[in-house]
Amino acid sequence: MSFLLLFILAAVATAVGYRVIREVPPLLHTPLMSGMNALSGVTVLGALAATAAALAIGSRLLAALGIALATVNVVCGFVVTHRMLRMFRSNGDDPQR
Repeated sequence: MSFLLLFILAAVATAVGYRVIREVPPLLHTPLMSGMNALSGVTVLGALAATAAALAIGSRLLAALGIALATVNVVCGFVVTHRMLRMFRSNGDDPQR
């Protein structure tokens, strides 16, 4: 595929993703974030597979960067989800969790 085609595909995916997320009601953000954390875990696995299959050093570096960014996405997604769920905790719940 040509670079221009890949660039156009990335731009369209970004615009569609933004429009879809913008229309989500606030009550659904936490469940959607939990689902996206699972999909981000699949991204980590894909990046690991890409790193194993890469032959060139540049490809390995890009794949390693993909692993790092996907891992940060997973960890931060769980942290944000945990913080959002703490807002809904009743006063009688254990504050240490």
